[in-house]
Amino acid sequence: MEAAETQSGSVEKSSHSILSVNSLFCERDDRVLFRDLDFAVNEGQVLQIKGSNGSGKTTLLRILCGLNDAYEGEILWYGEPVEERVEDYFGSLAYIGHRVGVNKVLTPVENLRWTCSLQQVVEDEALYAALAQLGLRGFEDSQCFTLSAGQQQRVSLSRLLVSDARLWILDEPFTTLDASGVKQLEALLREHADRGGAVMVTTHHNLAVSDLQILKLG
Repeated sequence: MEAAETQSGSVEKSSHSILSVNSLFCERDDRVLFRDLDFAVNEGQVLQIKGSNGSGKTTLLRILCGLNDAYEGEILWYGEPVEERVEDYFGSLAYIGHRVGVNKVLTPVENLRWTCSLQQVVEDEALYAALAQLGLRGFEDSQCFTLSAGQQQRVSLSRLLVSDARLWILDEPFTTLDASGVKQLEALLREHADRGGAVMVTTHHNLAVSDLQILKLG
């Protein structure tokens, strides 16, 4: 049985849980990744998912984002099955996967403009401000294939700054970032949690955030 733990002990689900998971089971290639998995993410919390390679970290995130339906168990959004609140759930979720997820032919601002158009209209002024905040001032109109891997990751992460999503689900977002990028992203996670949002993140990085919850897989 998998369990969610914080640095100070076990975590109980509360009435303020944004996302709750009950008795989740998943196997891949006849190998069980997790069974009887129970945890909750509360308002104002950051949940760090840890585990060895192949333990199911990315699979879990993809299940929660609706990209993998090969599982059993219950997923609740504010206490109700996500199947009954599909529009609200996916409209309140921002997912950044392990791959950068930018169109390298487009510029950073074009990538951000296209992503925003899928959910809401955002003024270009806000797009340029988001890119500048993540250290991309002067690169907004450069094609992404000319940028470094870390800069492309910053383009992807800039989506968080122009999103109203309450739940951020991030898969290894620190991988290609330099020291300044790591500090910037940690600050974003803290600020989002301080505003009452919630974060789920897979990373081997030791996060410098308060109210950190740890979920260990495998």
